Order: sequence, then structure tokens, then C-alpha cells
Amino acid sequence: MSDSLNAPEASPPPHAPGVSVRHTRAKGEPRFPDGPSADPAGSHFERRIRSFQPRRSRVTSGQADALQRMWPTWGLDIDGQDTIDLGEMFGNDHPVVLEIGFGMGEATAQMAAAEPGTNILAVDVHTPGQGNLLNLAEQQKLSNVRVGNGDAIILLREMLTEDSLAGLRVYFPDPWPKKRHHKRRLIQPEFLDLVAARLKPSALVHCATDWEPYAEQMLEVLTAHPDFENTQADGGFASRPDFRPLTRFEGQGLEKGHVVNDLLFHRVQHGDRTDRPAQPPTGA
Repeated sequence: MSDSLNAPEASPPPHAPGVSVRHTRAKGEPRFPDGPSADPAGSHFERRIRSFQPRRSRVTSGQADALQRMWPTWGLDIDGQDTIDLGEMFGNDHPVVLEIGFGMGEATAQMAAAEPGTNILAVDVHTPGQGNLLNLAEQQKLSNVRVGNGDAIILLREMLTEDSLAGLRVYFPDPWPKKRHHKRRLIQPEFLDLVAARLKPSALVHCATDWEPYAEQMLEVLTAHPDFENTQADGGFASRPDFRPLTRFEGQGLEKGHVVNDLLFHRVQHGDRTDRPAQPPTGA
């Protein structure tokens, strides 16, 4: 018998920062025991048409470490079971903005750093991005960021109270370009009905996309909704405001000639726009 079979197993070298983590898990073992759940809502709610596509990619050791250490305090699994007290979650009564889909979190961290008096509840299903944003928040000492894991629709419908949000940010959502997939696009009349009930009057809805047909649909749907009003006098798109950072993804698109459109709408009081009846959007 070879001596190598009787030799004690060598300890694996520690992971260097930024190195992808490979771990063979036993069946049923959670990916991150103290981190985000793989399916927080489980079977508690109906399986509606999803507006997002989960992306699977490697998690670096730094991201994994942040998820393990910080998730119990700074993370939220969107299970739809309990109503959230946002003041308790953030430890203050500052206004809370919901961001849906934050990618790797660089822009979110920049906005949080620039607006320490505004809390950001950032929601995504991308595990590496969740870990990266937690890492950035810790490195930059950003106490005004919390990270949500799961379906933002369930969060809005089941876990947030009326008039609890000061704003909504949806930057570069999946455009679902094929016509048969347009029903999966997030910005739809039913979604805006739900959002309107959770936003305080005058709250800002800010969307941005580099997919022009989707931008046109967003503009049409938001303009038609009685609870929202365009901040632009001409009723069109807005210039990118200073508070929205230029992301790496956006910069790459601009270099390729993509046109990025921003939409800025305020939530108005019910009944303030009775002169503008809602019309169903085309192509939705």
C-alpha cells in the first residue's frame, strides 16, 4: 500500500481575496449556512411570471466571507411571511428608497455614500452581487444599506406597508427583448399599482434603460398611470441626474453607441390626475 494513502491529509491553502470559491456541498446543504436562502419564499406563494432571470456565477472568497458574516444583520430573505419595520431594520427614521436589481452594487454603494441621510434597501437575486455590495458597504462604512434576496414583487406586496417608501430605483432591468417575453418586463401597469400603494406622495420613481423599445414602453406605461406624473415638462425622457452614477456596464454600452434613457416620475396624490385616464400600454 502506498505511503500516500496513510499520510495525513494536508490542509488546503487559504483563499486569497478575489479568488473564486469552489466547495462541494452535500445534498441539501445550504450554499451559505448563515447567508441568503436559495429560495426564500419557497412554495408559500403562487409561481407567477418572473420578471427576472437568476444568474449563476462564481462567488469570490471575499464575497462569500461578507455573506457569511454580514447577512444575519444586514441581509433580508424575502419570504413574504412578516411585515418589515423599516425604522427597526435601519435603526433610524430616515427615508427609505427601494432599489430593484443592483448588479454588483458599485452604483448603489456610491449613491449610499453620497446620501448618508437616505437608507437604501437594495434587492437582487445575484449572489455574487449581494456579497460584493455587502463588502463595499463594510469597506466604506455605509450603515445606510441593506441587501434583500428574492422577489421584489413579494417584498412590495407582502412585507412593506403603505406609504413606507420615499422612492423607487430600477436601473437597467432585463429588457426581455423578444415579443413573446414582453409580459415578463417589470414595468407594467399592475406593478405600478403595487408600487403606488407603497410610495409616499411626491416619492420619486427613477428608471433607466439602454434598450430603447423598453424605454418607450416604460414612458407610455408611467405616463398613463394616474398615480404618477412626469417631472419633465415636455413629457419625455430626462437627462441622467447627477445622483445616478455612470456604471461600468452603462459606459460599455455608450461606447457601443447605445442610447440610455432615464425616466423620472413623481408619485402624486390619488385623484390629482383625473384629467388623464389610464390607457393600457401597447406591446405589454
